[in-house]
Amino acid sequence: MKKLLIANRGEIAIRIARACRDYGVQSVAVYADADIDALHVRQADEAYALNGQRPADTYLDIEKLLAIAKRSGADAVHPGYGFLSERADFARAVINAGLVWVGPNPETIDVLGDKVEARKLAQQVGAPLVAGTPGPVESAAQVLAFAEQHGLPIAIKAAFGGGGRGMKVAWRLDEVAELFASAVREAEAAFGRGECFVEQFLDRPRHIEAQVIADKHGKVVVVGTRDCSLQRRNQKLVEEAPAPFISDAQRERIHQSAHAICARAGYVGAGTVEFLLSQDGTLSFLEVNTRLQVEHPVTEETTGVDLVIEQLRIADGLPLSFSETPVPRGHSFEFRINAEDPGKGFLPTPGHISAFQPPSGPGVRLDSGVVTGSSVPSTFDSMMAKLIVSGATREQAIARARRALAEFNIEGIASVLPFHRAVMEHADFTGADRFAVHTRWIETDFAEQITLAPRSALSADPEVLRTFVEIDGKRHELGLPAALLRGISLNGPAPASASPSEAADPQAVLTPVAGNLHAWVVGDGESVSAGQVIAVVEAMKMETSILAPCAGVVQIAEQAGAYFEAGCVIGRIKTAN
Repeated sequence: MKKLLIANRGEIAIRIARACRDYGVQSVAVYADADIDALHVRQADEAYALNGQRPADTYLDIEKLLAIAKRSGADAVHPGYGFLSERADFARAVINAGLVWVGPNPETIDVLGDKVEARKLAQQVGAPLVAGTPGPVESAAQVLAFAEQHGLPIAIKAAFGGGGRGMKVAWRLDEVAELFASAVREAEAAFGRGECFVEQFLDRPRHIEAQVIADKHGKVVVVGTRDCSLQRRNQKLVEEAPAPFISDAQRERIHQSAHAICARAGYVGAGTVEFLLSQDGTLSFLEVNTRLQVEHPVTEETTGVDLVIEQLRIADGLPLSFSETPVPRGHSFEFRINAEDPGKGFLPTPGHISAFQPPSGPGVRLDSGVVTGSSVPSTFDSMMAKLIVSGATREQAIARARRALAEFNIEGIASVLPFHRAVMEHADFTGADRFAVHTRWIETDFAEQITLAPRSALSADPEVLRTFVEIDGKRHELGLPAALLRGISLNGPAPASASPSEAADPQAVLTPVAGNLHAWVVGDGESVSAGQVIAVVEAMKMETSILAPCAGVVQIAEQAGAYFEAGCVIGRIKTAN
């Protein structure tokens, strides 16, 4: 390959662009309207507009991406993670266009990307498995039947895609119908397909995975293990390598099963085989992610393997640069730095970053998609950066992580930094002789109170409004007086700021976060109780429930489908008084 199109955004696009520079190939970035000044656009050798805002119109638009590849002269495509990375139709389209696909073969994505088929393959090679439906379910009634036969809790999971999206855990029979509907909605929004299947859910399990990489010459290597148990809403927050506090026998079973699954599937490229490990030691295959993982840096730091370079080598037909599982060197943590407020249940907080001051020093690596002045749009994932901290031992890595997290400062929007700092002081996570964290630990055991993040006032317009034009594929920056564009005299007085809003109406139904009003789950005129879920907002690829502020009758003011800023009134609850 000579020139690589990066079909992604944010920190992973930057990570790939850097690997291209190390490997000696040119990189081509693409960008949605909101990303026109994003860091990944500046880092690439060339950048092209996708002309749109929503994921479906930009990073998920296969025709646009292939047209840009042709226009730019790219001869290869790397999908990163998320978006189209696990779509076999995208891989086929890239290959049919005569381009090099940096990823597994489409046929492998078909098999392993379909979680039902992946379960069947895991059974064939003897990997450990809990009970599950033989195929996708068609109705909430089928989910209920499975729950009644096998017991609760159960996991309702998107049959296609990954990253925890489209997965809901039912603990009560009366919540199955709504959770099934929610899982289907999320799956359709994230992956374009709503099929879901059901399996038993191990209570309070750990999430352990094996990084696998395979070349086109039949060589499959398990690079190492990771623990990714610290999650919220089935989305990982902290990962580490190698997975701590597991026995040699458990590690060997994970390695053996991961190798057997990928070998049977004829796997090529980087992939991850995920497992759940229950409190009683029960191990169960979860899924295969047929792509590079967000948490790949902790494996890189503890093995010395550059996984993205290996991906490029494999795509070029070269053999792996190593032939067996590397002996781990030290320990590494990754902290996802998301634009979310842990003091408000990890609500997404898109906006403008007025200060981004990351740490440095021994053992610190930062993979970031933002800098001071960057904006975090509400239409995409909430992750801004990844802080990776390593040490010779887990204890040293913990000490360095505490130091690095204390140094990290982000202003203008809320971030998960306060949560990370609290976790690194919690004995359940940092204890020397036990690991008590599990996939629902935040919801069930984490009792620390996180202070609400301060809300910064909107900043005044800058003296110069910077925008960009594209001429023959090259971005050019323009700087124009912001006041002039608003029709205000450059020598006149500054415009008056907006007056503070009046006291909140206790009966108003407000949007808790900026995003699309996805659905009302109750009807206009329906009676509800205080705290009942009445609507759903979709923001940053996550669903956030809107609760009734009081008991009464719902009066819907805004219809589903529109975009609203945080704090907008979309209805009221009419009370008897």
